Formats: sequence, structure tokens, C-alpha cells
Amino acid sequence: MKTKTQLFIELAQEARTRFSNQLQNISEEDLKKKLLPSQNSVGFLIRHIGDVEFLFAKNVFGASDLRVRAKTVMAQKDTGEWLNLQELKEYVDASFKALLDIVAKQTDADWDTTISTKEFGVKTKAEAFGRIVSHTAYHAGQMGIILKYGSV
Repeated sequence: MKTKTQLFIELAQEARTRFSNQLQNISEEDLKKKLLPSQNSVGFLIRHIGDVEFLFAKNVFGASDLRVRAKTVMAQKDTGEWLNLQELKEYVDASFKALLDIVAKQTDADWDTTISTKEFGVKTKAEAFGRIVSHTAYHAGQMGIILKYGSV
């Protein structure tokens, strides 16, 4: 029988395909696309997904050794700098690896412990995990719409 942690990892891996599958067919030109009147470009959304995965790994799940510089969260808007596809892909590969690595260290009992953040209040680690998985899927959906209907 699988542990809760193993099940959560499988869930995250499957859910993230909504994002990672899009990355396989994206071009550098696509990174500039926006769907007006939104200011967020595809490049910004990719970086933002990575930033938030790193923040969750560190602040929610306890990867205290991570140094996180969540530029999209700090800027709170698209600064237009997210134009290097290879760097963005490497960044989100690293962020997801960091998240899964720390999640893999959680015990079944850990999932019922509570954490508190200013962004979303008090949640169990299981609820917080649902938030990061849905956050990535949410922005992946935005990316899909922008890639289909947006322009540079």
C-alpha cells in the first residue's frame, strides 16, 4: 500500500503535465504573448510557477536550505524580462524537483500538521499541497489560452 506522500507525489506529477506538456511546444516568441488587457505574458507565467513552487518548498514544506528570489512575486507584475526559454525551462525543472524532493521527506503524520502564511492563512500541509498543485494548473490554463488567442 502506498503512503500518503507517495500518492501526493503521483498526483502532483500527473497534474503538472497540464503545464509541462505545453513547454514542449513553446517558442521564444511565445514567451512575449499576452491576452489583452492582461499584462501577464507566457514568460512571466512560467517564471511565476517556478517562483511559487520554490516558495512552497521552502516556506510550507521546510526546505530551509533553499535560497529563493521570487522575482515575479516581489514585482507583482510582468516586468517583460522573461524571454529566455532555456533558462525558464531549467528554472521550472529545478523548482519542481525541489518541491518533490522536500515533499518526499514528509511523513504521513506531517500532512495533518498546520502551517500559517499571510497569503492563504492556516492550512494543513495536505491543503497547502492542493493549493500549489492547483496554482500550477490554474496558470497552465491561462498559458494555454494565451498561446491560442494571445499576441505579441
